[in-house]
Amino acid sequence: MSWLTFEVRTTRRAQLVNITERVAEVVERSGVQDGICHVFIPHTTAGVTINEGADPDVAIDVESHLGELVPKEAAFEHAEGNSDSHIKTILVGPSCSAPVRDGKLSLGTWQAVFLCEWDGPRTRRVEVGVSRH
Repeated sequence: MSWLTFEVRTTRRAQLVNITERVAEVVERSGVQDGICHVFIPHTTAGVTINEGADPDVAIDVESHLGELVPKEAAFEHAEGNSDSHIKTILVGPSCSAPVRDGKLSLGTWQAVFLCEWDGPRTRRVEVGVSRH
């Protein structure tokens, strides 16, 4: 499997950033025609997911409602003040996978890959691996 890493700079504390085009570029450069694409975020307060990418309101809703589900102001033991970010990352997860077909990232019509920032703004690393079947 070949791995490529790129960085994404976030601009808000909680933010879903559409990284689909950058992931698709890695897939195309890999030369893999049929296989799987793995995306991994090596951070404890940021994750990755595949979801609706056509309507930006979906990402705003996810940011907002996860903020309500796990509020920053809750009583946490972790002294850094970002326990909510760790919990949101556990809920979203640090990785996702999608098929590669005919040399391209194969997502559904409305799907996109999102870096999920919960403790920004920061510069995040995204690791993408593409393997053949």
